[in-house]
Amino acid sequence: MTPSPDRAWPRQLLDRFVTLWYLKAAGTTAFMVLFFQAYFWVLHHPSQMPFPMPVLAIDDWVPFTPAGFAAYVSLWVYVSLPSALLPSFRELLRYGLWTAALCASCLMVFWLLPTQAPVPDIDWSLHPQLAFMKGLDASGNACPSLHVASAVYSAFWLHHIFVQVGAPASLRWVSVLQCAVIMWSTMAIRQHVFLDVLAGALVGWLFAWLSLRTTATGPRRRNT
Repeated sequence: MTPSPDRAWPRQLLDRFVTLWYLKAAGTTAFMVLFFQAYFWVLHHPSQMPFPMPVLAIDDWVPFTPAGFAAYVSLWVYVSLPSALLPSFRELLRYGLWTAALCASCLMVFWLLPTQAPVPDIDWSLHPQLAFMKGLDASGNACPSLHVASAVYSAFWLHHIFVQVGAPASLRWVSVLQCAVIMWSTMAIRQHVFLDVLAGALVGWLFAWLSLRTTATGPRRRNT
């Protein structure tokens, strides 16, 4: 008897997760190490003086929320999920190449047209976690927000994966909500302004569309 889709999807996700898990773990770790080396090199070697991003009225609508730091750092778990749930080496390689293209494109923009987030009137010594991050990042490489671009890109890929395995709509909405919370957090901790977020969302959508446009999105067919 063929299992119902509602009961089959957790097993499909588990099977995907354990497939090539060692390669996925090593590849994700290596990719992040290389990315951060490139990111901080560009941050400290811009081609010209960074341009401060303008603040719009919408930026004042999002209150400063130090607790948003937890959502901000959750990105690194969120962006690891699509690769962890891919079913084959071919799909993993394809996903990795498109992810690298997204990151490389943003790094090129950061180097050619460097921008920085405006400095808010906040005593960062009262928020040690945020102060540490600000000291590392200096709120540079602002537009487009690569944090947002990566979250949106991952959200589209997760949607694609959840549809493939026939996961319930509620799971897809949880993913969308997590993406939205990550986007909010970039403004809530004053790491980015609205224009950074908007540009990052557009970049994430563009690369998701390019990488998924030739891939079927229907549920995987089962043998009877």
